[in-house]
Amino acid sequence: MKIAGVQMDVSLMSKEENLARIIEKMNVTAGAGADLTVFPECVITGYCFASLEEAIPFAETIPGPSTNRLQQICRELKLSVVVGMLEHAAQGVYNAAVLITPQGVMGSYRKIHLPYLGVDRFATPGNREFAVFEHPQANIGLNICYDSAFPESSRIMSLQGADFIALPTNWPSGAECMAEHGVNMRAMENGIYYCAINRVGHERGFQFIGKSRICSPSGETLASASGTDEEILYATIDPAISRNKRVDRVPDKHVIDRMADRRPEMYAKIVEPHGLQPPHRD
Repeated sequence: MKIAGVQMDVSLMSKEENLARIIEKMNVTAGAGADLTVFPECVITGYCFASLEEAIPFAETIPGPSTNRLQQICRELKLSVVVGMLEHAAQGVYNAAVLITPQGVMGSYRKIHLPYLGVDRFATPGNREFAVFEHPQANIGLNICYDSAFPESSRIMSLQGADFIALPTNWPSGAECMAEHGVNMRAMENGIYYCAINRVGHERGFQFIGKSRICSPSGETLASASGTDEEILYATIDPAISRNKRVDRVPDKHVIDRMADRRPEMYAKIVEPHGLQPPHRD
């Protein structure tokens, strides 16, 4: 399966402009033979909204107008995409990622871990359990940006059979460590492919740092982007590699299997309430 990641700038509150650029990039990646193309977080809407009231007009249902339009292009190009957007639902507005195939919306994810930043200050926390979607070519898990800082997210999807995790993100200045090291670690510790696609450019005083990358199950960087430019990354993934968790470094002498060697009975502390209060949300 050939993966593409589109590191691009995004225009706040300019859905038509953003959709036109997404479709332009889809044509490029499909022409290069990509089977799946991953775009940044909130790529359809922009991220740095000043209030919930400002964001609501740009949120849509899933499926909805934007996903229907992208599905039509997916059908024409025989391409699947992961895009970030704002989802409108009865419970509020969610920061969402959606997996669209030529057949329609295969699945979506609502961001669970919300930093005190941008639209996440006003968004409703995701209320669905992590899920893995059975794409014809690979089992795909979805996370968004800050979720990557919580290793439990990737671990759960790995246990559910994910071959590959797509992470649309809007990492700003200050997130360099996660971009440069965390992505490789999430891939290596779970034995999966990991694709983190960030944006570049400025939005309401925030600079976004790019540094998108695709990593292999061994933690190797397969493709990476600069911190400033719009770029498209490509890598080919083999689900058979991510499904084989046993690594025989020296036969019968040095064997690593991070799934079989887990000790869940020792991890109860992870799910105990921590007692700390999150930042105030308006």
